[in-house]
Amino acid sequence: MRKKTDYLILATLLKITVVMGQQDPLYSQYINNPFVINPAYSGFTNNFNAAISYRKQWTGLEGSPETINASGHLSLFDNTMGAGLMIVSDKIGNTTVSEALATYAYRISLDKNKTLSFGLQAGMSNHRVDNSKVNPFDTTDPLFQGSAGTTKPVIGAGAILSSDKFFAGISVPRMLRSEVSNDGLQTTLYDRHFYVMGSYLFFLSERIRFKPSVLVKAVKGAPASLDANASFIFNENYQAGVLTRNFTTHGLFVQALFKDSFRFGYVLEVPTGSSVGSNFTTHEITLGVRMNVLNFHSNSSVFSF
Repeated sequence: MRKKTDYLILATLLKITVVMGQQDPLYSQYINNPFVINPAYSGFTNNFNAAISYRKQWTGLEGSPETINASGHLSLFDNTMGAGLMIVSDKIGNTTVSEALATYAYRISLDKNKTLSFGLQAGMSNHRVDNSKVNPFDTTDPLFQGSAGTTKPVIGAGAILSSDKFFAGISVPRMLRSEVSNDGLQTTLYDRHFYVMGSYLFFLSERIRFKPSVLVKAVKGAPASLDANASFIFNENYQAGVLTRNFTTHGLFVQALFKDSFRFGYVLEVPTGSSVGSNFTTHEITLGVRMNVLNFHSNSSVFSF
C-alpha cells in the first residue's frame, strides 16, 4: 500500500513536470552560494571557491528528487572578472537531467563600496527518460512509453548589486525554452525560470551578525515561489538559521567555516500536510573550500561562505 501511495504521488508530480516544463533543481543553501542560480557570482568571493552539494528531497518517497551539484569559480584580473564551471545531476523518478555549464562574470566598482557584476553561462543539458524504471497502472499512457534522451544547449545570464551590507541579484540561468517530440507527443522540457534574490547584513556586535534573505522564483504556468530565511552569523565562521518555502515547507540550517578555508553546511526541511505530507523530510549537505591562489586574492567578502 505504501508503494502504491508513493507511486500515485510521484506520478502526479511527473505529469505536472511534463505539462508545465522541467523545474530547476531546488537548493536551500543558495543564499550562501548564489553561484548555483546566478552566473554573475563567478569570482565574487575574490578567491577560488569550490563546493559540492547533495540534496535528497522527500526522503522515503520512492523516486523522489535527488540532486548533486559540483561547482567552482575563480576571481581573475585583479578581481574584476570571474570564471567558473558547474556540473549538475538532477533525478526525479524515471527522469535524469545532466548539465555541464561554463560561466563568466565582469565586475564594476561603483561609489560607496558598491559593486555591480554581470554574468553569462553556457553549456549543454542532457534529458533522459528511462520508462523501464516505472510500472504505470495504465501501460498505454503515452507519457510512460519507451525510453528517450536528448541534448540541448543552455544559455543563462544574471546580475548582482552588492556592498558590504547588502546583496541583490536577478538571473535567468537557462534562457532557452526546450521542447522535444516523442512518438508524436510534443513535450516541453524546460521553461525559463526567473530569480530575484536579496539579503541584508545587520551588524549586531563585533562578533554577531543577523542576515535575513528572500528568493522569488517565477516560471510560466506555475505560481511564483517564495523562499525566506533568517540566520545569525557568529565570528564570521558559524551560521545557524531557519527557512520557509511558500509557508508550506519549513526547516533549519547550519553552516561552519573551518580554518578560514573549509565549509560544511546542512539543511533539514519538513513539509506540512498541505504539500506532500510531514513524513517526507528533505536533507541537503554541502562541502566547500575557498583559498587564495593568486596574489590579488583575499577572503574579505562577508558573503563568501
